[in-house]
Amino acid sequence: MDLVELSRLQFAVTALYHFLFVPLTIGLSVLLGIMETVYVMTGRPIWRDITKFWGMLFGINFAMGVATGITMEFQFGMNWAYYSHYVGDVFGAPLAIEGLMAFFMEATFVGLFFFAWDKLSRVQHLVATWALAMGTNFSALWILIANGWMQYPIGARFNVDTMRMEVTDFMAVLFNPVAQAKFVHTVSAGYVTGSVFVLAVSAWYLLRGRHIEIAKRSMTVAASFGIASALSVVVLGDESGYTAGHNQKMKIAAIEAMWDTEPAPASFTLFGLPDLETQTTRYEIKVPWLLGLIATRSVDTPVPGIKELVGIARTRIKDGLIAYEALQAIKSNPHDSDLRTQLDAHADNLGYALLLKRQRPDIENADDAEIAKAADSTIPNVPVLFWSFRVMVGLGMWFIALFAAAFLFSARSMLDRYRWFLWAALLTLPLPWIAAELGWVVAEYGRQPWVIEGVLPTALGVSSIDAGNVVFSLTGFALFYSALLVVDLYLLIKYIRLGPQDALMPDPRGNKAAAIGRHS
Repeated sequence: MDLVELSRLQFAVTALYHFLFVPLTIGLSVLLGIMETVYVMTGRPIWRDITKFWGMLFGINFAMGVATGITMEFQFGMNWAYYSHYVGDVFGAPLAIEGLMAFFMEATFVGLFFFAWDKLSRVQHLVATWALAMGTNFSALWILIANGWMQYPIGARFNVDTMRMEVTDFMAVLFNPVAQAKFVHTVSAGYVTGSVFVLAVSAWYLLRGRHIEIAKRSMTVAASFGIASALSVVVLGDESGYTAGHNQKMKIAAIEAMWDTEPAPASFTLFGLPDLETQTTRYEIKVPWLLGLIATRSVDTPVPGIKELVGIARTRIKDGLIAYEALQAIKSNPHDSDLRTQLDAHADNLGYALLLKRQRPDIENADDAEIAKAADSTIPNVPVLFWSFRVMVGLGMWFIALFAAAFLFSARSMLDRYRWFLWAALLTLPLPWIAAELGWVVAEYGRQPWVIEGVLPTALGVSSIDAGNVVFSLTGFALFYSALLVVDLYLLIKYIRLGPQDALMPDPRGNKAAAIGRHS
């Protein structure tokens, strides 16, 4: 693996590890607000115990999320120096706001949540809990605004004098449609994760006949919030597909393994076996019209296939070479207005010309074969995207069915009647994390070969460092993050096994058996 692949692997490992903690933090924060709202409205102490118990598990996960998230931002300077230089004026603003506003808000109110139960009134503490939930969601918002700009770089332009991308319309960056769609889709997935976590742990208690009243109430909240969140994920995922259909057509074509453009409206492939050698998809099972409706929301707009998009990329590379040649000439004649006009006319395709840097350094001398190879590099890994997307969607359908059953059984006071349902809820516990990680694979792997879609190829964004240094840091991060994951799982399992009363109010004499007998 070369420096580029190693740097990509390191960021992928740290990002995927970090996102093991993020969705549960997002989901539990809102569930805590709901549970404490019930406590304030009813005044029943059991709801206070419920809120404090799930809050303790939230705190364990929150701490691990912070520990794994901090290192990710440092990687932009360490492993992606040219990326940071080239787009730092745009990308850095949302990250700075996230740290100054959302993170400090989270840190402040997480302290009030844990240590101010007896110092604030019920309503005041409830406000602090909801502020904590808002801070957690605000943090996700600013991160996804930054990521959304990488997917759809609007509100910025290339400045030939500074050789950097600069913000021209911050409101366009802020209200980027891709960022907004990603935000609501991602936080909804976090709500599903939190709801499945509460549902599964509560199901475990019911299977063991422990903490029955707390488990039933927790499952009721999780079922109600979970069904709404699972349905939202599907609806908002459709919105993400629509925005990608406008600005990331290759990603849509790769997800569908659609090599040739179909007549509008395009069909959606339920099943198939993508074949890279023949550039076909065998044994296809299709749903007519569905892809066209998702990607274009029309019946007469075609969805371009991979081969057509490669041809378009080839044309854009040639056009971008005109901009590149003008840019090189401007370095010698910075005040030549004709050269600047020529650059502006072709600047939208400058990034495509830079794809040739993987073929040769003097890209202005590239031949047709090298241009064709650069155009082919715009095809992401089709089988990975094809199956990642379908597994993710299949899991989403399962979550809807599970929460629908939980909601029905809760409404009829039958949550503890069917052991098969409780086992289904318990065994579902790891699935939201699998779905979330696959979602990021689709979003980020599907953007390749771009680190900034259509602007900066990934291969040009890396730092000029020795590959051995990346191997060393990657190994260190993997070991450290794995240790954190083990600690997180140990603490979560420990306090789940203790149960609400024993975890919150341990027996001062250390008599665990007496405490369990007293509170079960």
